[in-house]
Amino acid sequence: MSVHDDDILDFDFVDDETREIAPPTRPSGGPPGGGSRGGGPRRPQLRTPQGLTPLLRLAGLVALAILVVVLLAVWVQGCAGQDDQTAYGDYLAGAGEVGNDSAKIGSDLATLLTTPGLAQTELETKLGGFVQRQQLDVERARDLDPPGPLTPAHAHAIEALELRVAGLQGMLDTFRATKDSDDQAAAGQQLASWGERLEASDVVWKDLFQGAAQATMASEGVEGLTAPASVFVENSDLYTARSMSSIWQRVHGASTGGTPSGLHGSSLAYTKVQPANVQLSTSTETKITVSTDVSFEVGVTNSGENQEVGVKVNLTIPAQPTAIKKTGTIDVIDPGETKTVTFADFPDFPFQENTTVQVSVAPVPGETNTGNNTAEYPVVFTLQPS
Repeated sequence: MSVHDDDILDFDFVDDETREIAPPTRPSGGPPGGGSRGGGPRRPQLRTPQGLTPLLRLAGLVALAILVVVLLAVWVQGCAGQDDQTAYGDYLAGAGEVGNDSAKIGSDLATLLTTPGLAQTELETKLGGFVQRQQLDVERARDLDPPGPLTPAHAHAIEALELRVAGLQGMLDTFRATKDSDDQAAAGQQLASWGERLEASDVVWKDLFQGAAQATMASEGVEGLTAPASVFVENSDLYTARSMSSIWQRVHGASTGGTPSGLHGSSLAYTKVQPANVQLSTSTETKITVSTDVSFEVGVTNSGENQEVGVKVNLTIPAQPTAIKKTGTIDVIDPGETKTVTFADFPDFPFQENTTVQVSVAPVPGETNTGNNTAEYPVVFTLQPS
């Protein structure tokens, strides 16, 4: 081995030894010799790994994005809820206008059929006008734009209105077709069958439109809105076969002369105090204990041979300084039938005074005997004991 080779071996050996026993690298700035100035070992410094900071930033951005999306969804849902409420409200308002107009036609029809001295030509003219008005309500209803969930109920509202058109048109056609007929009973039966359609329309509107619409809105979370009512037939007694037969006969009688024929009359049957159900006497004073629900029930009987309409009933209590006066009406009453009129919602009564309750039934056209149309009952009003 040469001297040169020895040098190389020595160099390699020293280099390897140096790499094996070299102590850990001392932090820069420390004192020479590996010691520390503080007398003890330095605590290691914690550092955030370089890859963690971008992840935290990304997570923050994702959370912010989610929050924005949630808030946007809540806002959109709130706007949609307001739009739905407006759509339902606008539709129900339109349906209410149609329903109210249709109900007014029903009221006008009842007034027409109970008009004393009504002639055939007048009846036909006004009935024809009712048909046109009701058909217009059908068209107005079809033009409404219901919210999607109310579409089935809306279809039933139109169905109810169409039943009213059919009932009115059927009555008009029957009056025209039987103008020269002598079969009063058959005419009355036909007219009553068309009246049944008018009554059925009220059931369809109430159950299949009003009730169904209210249930649908409840299930859809629509609050604070009410489906409108529409009552066409206020008094179903008017459309019975017996009543319509008498109306037909009365119209024919008026058409042939305008003067009521046959026996006509009305009589005062009784007067009762309710809710005590005490019948007043014309000869004995009755003590009446006053409460908020005191009312007077007056019974009236048709004592003639013909149907009477629009019978007026008056009740008077001659209190001081101003008399208490009330008036009621019986729309239609058939021969031999007794109907009642109830008077309620009275102001203060004349307490501890001997007074009277006076009741009178206005004479009907053609009535000659009015001796049983009025009565005066002596009474005394007292306060209810506490």
